[in-house]
Parts: sequence; C-alpha cells; structure tokens
Amino acid sequence: MSVYSLYVINKSGGLIYNRDFCEAARVETNDSLRLASIWHSLHAIASQLSPVPGCTGIELLEADTFNLHCFQTLTGTKFLLVVDPHASFIPALLQRIYELYSDYVMKNPFYETEQVIKCELFDENVELLIRRYLQQVT
Repeated sequence: MSVYSLYVINKSGGLIYNRDFCEAARVETNDSLRLASIWHSLHAIASQLSPVPGCTGIELLEADTFNLHCFQTLTGTKFLLVVDPHASFIPALLQRIYELYSDYVMKNPFYETEQVIKCELFDENVELLIRRYLQQVT
C-alpha cells in the first residue's frame, strides 16, 4: 500500500501545498495547479447538485490505479490525499494531517491565511506521519 501525494487547496481553489511521497506520483507544477482548480470546481458543483440535504461535496474518487480522498474543513480548505486503492484508514489520516496543519501552519505567526504553505515543521511532521502510517499498514 502506498500514499502517493498530498494537496492542500484554499477556499478559493488555489493550490497552497503539494507533496509527492513517491517518484511515480510526481506531476508537473502546471498539472498540480490544474488538478487543484478542477477538483475545487467539481467539489462545488457536486455539493450544489446533490439530492442529499447537507451534502458538502465529493469525498472520494475511486479509479483503477488510485483513490483520491478529500477532507474539507469548516473554513473551506480542502486536503486531498492520493493513495493506493487498497489503502485503509484514510479519513483518520486526513484528520491527523489537518491537525498538523492547525498546529504548525495556522499557529505560525508568519503564515498568512490562504497563502502558499512554506513551513518546515509542517513538512517534517507530515513526512513522519506518512512514514508511520505506512509502517503500521504493512
């Protein structure tokens, strides 16, 4: 099982963070920006067209070779995790990544909300979390 990539999208649909965890998942910067923009739009459309009351948008996109999980915060920030289709416990992992974001990014006095995330402690702790997750599931 593998975790391929993490993307964080601000409430306006801009890509503010992306991290690839394996070589096979690397995409060009323009493709990452395009993915964030398209996902933001599809997420908004799905929440408006859903016949289910209170639907907040797409939470999971399943494909043959990967799954894309989405966690949306109350402020509209979206965390996307691209994983192996057989990966488990992904919602809990996304929740933990959000906690790291809250601790290391939002509490950073030099970080401006909705801007690109450049926080070394966040990077290090996300990397450590993913490594621990992969050790537990294998």
